[in-house]
Amino acid sequence: MKFELSRIALTVALSVSAYATQAQTFNDTGNILARSAQVQDVEYQMMVQRATQAAIWAMPATGMIDFLKGIRRDLGGDINDVVYLNKPFDSKHGFLTANDVTAYAWSSMTSEPGPLVVEVPAATDKVSYFGTIVNAWDSPIEDVGPSGADKGEGGKYLLLPPGYDGEKSKADLEAEGYLVYETDTYQYGFSFRPRLYNGATDADAAEYAQQIGVYYLSEAENPPPTTYHEASEVPYDSLPYYNHTFFQDVNDWLQGNPVRPQDKVMVSFLKDLGIEKGKPFEPTERQLAAMDEGLVLAYAQMQRYFVEPGKATVPLWVDDKGEMKTQWLVWDFVEGQAEAGFPYETETEVLVDDRAGGSYFWITYLPKYLGGGTFYLTGLNDSDGEMYDHTQTYKLNVPADTPAKDFWSVIVYSMETKSFIRNVDRVGLSSRDAADMQMNEDGSYDIYFSPEAPEGKESNWIPTPESYFLLFRLYGPEEGWLQSGWILPDMEKFK
Repeated sequence: MKFELSRIALTVALSVSAYATQAQTFNDTGNILARSAQVQDVEYQMMVQRATQAAIWAMPATGMIDFLKGIRRDLGGDINDVVYLNKPFDSKHGFLTANDVTAYAWSSMTSEPGPLVVEVPAATDKVSYFGTIVNAWDSPIEDVGPSGADKGEGGKYLLLPPGYDGEKSKADLEAEGYLVYETDTYQYGFSFRPRLYNGATDADAAEYAQQIGVYYLSEAENPPPTTYHEASEVPYDSLPYYNHTFFQDVNDWLQGNPVRPQDKVMVSFLKDLGIEKGKPFEPTERQLAAMDEGLVLAYAQMQRYFVEPGKATVPLWVDDKGEMKTQWLVWDFVEGQAEAGFPYETETEVLVDDRAGGSYFWITYLPKYLGGGTFYLTGLNDSDGEMYDHTQTYKLNVPADTPAKDFWSVIVYSMETKSFIRNVDRVGLSSRDAADMQMNEDGSYDIYFSPEAPEGKESNWIPTPESYFLLFRLYGPEEGWLQSGWILPDMEKFK
């Protein structure tokens, strides 16, 4: 007890001593008045700073707005419509790190008029879905399909708007068979990818997509037909662009959703950029200039986060000493976020940088729960540890025993846009293309990456006309593959 009292006394004494030391510096102003007078155009400098921080903070929300903008601009559609493909994406489509092997279905929706129903079809012997319904911040609400809440039996996912106080309680609605979710935004999105069985085709996936229903609970007794748009041949673009249109997206988010407690500080800062709840967005030329300048720094910060080791990604294969066995990387989510369903919040903070540069700068529609049917490896560097040079020729050997029960895929993405490189004939290759590719005697495949195809390697070549990175996907990864000793070789310069 005496020891404890002595320890407390010492702590108090140290605290008082520290305070006394600080108190002696009260008259040391550092000449702040004169130094601050040297700052030029404070108003503009503050607009630039707030544009930078707002862009990083709002990255996931702008990405969701861009899906709706694309539906309206490129497809003549609107909110609550469903978009689908009858063949996979290609280079004319703008979609953050989408794949080129499955025929997606997606939608942008709102519950502002009232509770919203998303009806997901039951799995068949040909098609099922895996994917996620997310809120306006791209934060997962629930996964669907066999690995989701409906367990492949199909389900009516009911999204209650913020502050819902309808006649029927959540329990009442669940008793009626709905999968009910209380939400904190009005706007939502979903992106579903089909799994195909028993010889099913993309045409089967397209037909399956047209069984998705989106309607309001008030219409549930006699749901109106859902409007569908087929986008395979349309240059649909959902990418964010880092100019003043980025802040149009921010404004659209603000006008279409309630302001949550965790958003209030940044919403206050948006006023300096001409963005205010309930008011038209009519920025001045100075504000537009500040936005553009601020976005350059915001992009630079998110890009740094994306490529710097230990930020967005970490090495997948390391030895007992922690040394890298290969250059392949895996996403590095903040501890506890995957288990919590990726809210990008803790008890003490909003994980702004990790949410942006670590995720939504380059991906969308994270699952509510990890462990689905796909594993992703990120490629930034070659076997020498140098970042890929798009002017060089590289070779990737994909082993015959690659542990993918369904198939494997490798796709080239633009380092600038984080989407497909535009105007190329091929964005990726997969084991689904095996019939058209050259196979090595050991059953492996050599994939080539370069601006022009190496002679005689055209069937195994992916063009790289600009700076790029790779995603290598395992579809249906085999159980225990990470412990099996299998390793994907590095990209090597090819001469």
